[in-house]
Amino acid sequence: MPLLYHLARAGQCGNLPLMIKPDQDNQAFWAQAALGAGFKAVLFTDIRTAEDVDKCHACIRPDTPGADARMGVKLRRPALASYDTVAYLEDLESVVTCIMIEKSVAVENIDAIMERARLRNIDMTQWGPADFGFSKGQPGLMSRPEIRSYEEQVIAKSLDYEIPPRIEIGSPEQAKRYIDLGVRHFCVGWDRFIYRSTLMSLGEKMRELTAGI
Repeated sequence: MPLLYHLARAGQCGNLPLMIKPDQDNQAFWAQAALGAGFKAVLFTDIRTAEDVDKCHACIRPDTPGADARMGVKLRRPALASYDTVAYLEDLESVVTCIMIEKSVAVENIDAIMERARLRNIDMTQWGPADFGFSKGQPGLMSRPEIRSYEEQVIAKSLDYEIPPRIEIGSPEQAKRYIDLGVRHFCVGWDRFIYRSTLMSLGEKMRELTAGI
């Protein structure tokens, strides 16, 4: 938990609001801990049914009449200055809430999930091809052309229900196709892969230069 506070402070120093992506089994605990540290967005994983959307909504939205949510007032970083519950409420309501559509059963239940997501004011969906193929018993599916029909279905359904879709890509060159499909939100690159790629490039170039020495 202290690491969440360090990350949130660093992000605020750079004017960079942070998102956390908790595992499903402990999502309520870590989502609430992250918001308390100062994170401003949560990406919930493993959505399978409309009821899963309800659970995501309930664990981070304020416990006010008619909200069907459980988040109370907690004197953490968003409420350091005082017991200003109005400001605290506004801060909670400003949190960006995203859900992963990454399971085969979720695509089968896509209309029910999107309808509930719209009701719960979910801000964004994100397609997850790796888990989708995994859940279909085809772990290599994400790298094959046939994944595109499922991907495009999720993007189209998100837009139909007026919930902006977000896509993970490895490089800016991959964005054009998704922009043409209506996507406007992207996660570009992954820290470990960027780090590994840079180190490999440096090592390969140095090996070429020093091979004849």
